[in-house]
Amino acid sequence: MSYTQLALVGVGATVLLDLWVLGTRLLLRKAFWVAYAIVVFFQLLTNGVLTGFEIVRYSGDAIVGTDAPAFLGNGRIAYAPVEDLLFGFALVVQTLAWWVWWGRRDVQYRPLAGPPRWRGESRSPAGPDGS
Repeated sequence: MSYTQLALVGVGATVLLDLWVLGTRLLLRKAFWVAYAIVVFFQLLTNGVLTGFEIVRYSGDAIVGTDAPAFLGNGRIAYAPVEDLLFGFALVVQTLAWWVWWGRRDVQYRPLAGPPRWRGESRSPAGPDGS
């Protein structure tokens, strides 16, 4: 499977996960898209440096376009292959969707140090030495 195919599968799975499986519906919120615009700006900046200076190289057989980095066009935006933007989208949406989904289930009701605690679970009054 090519990088392009994997990226498209990742985006499709992420949309299904957000809208129907987890039901977080982040993609329908204006606040998400405003925050995502900020993420995309920095993703393009970082990815553009890495691919523009050819620190990271892509095979033309695996991506849209050729392996010659161009600032815009030839399947690239700010030197980055469009597939990188698709994978970045899937990564950000899934991270936030899982965060919201677990938060709604009160995995950690109050911010406490240590392992997650379920709502209603009491903290032991004993100190670290068990006394």
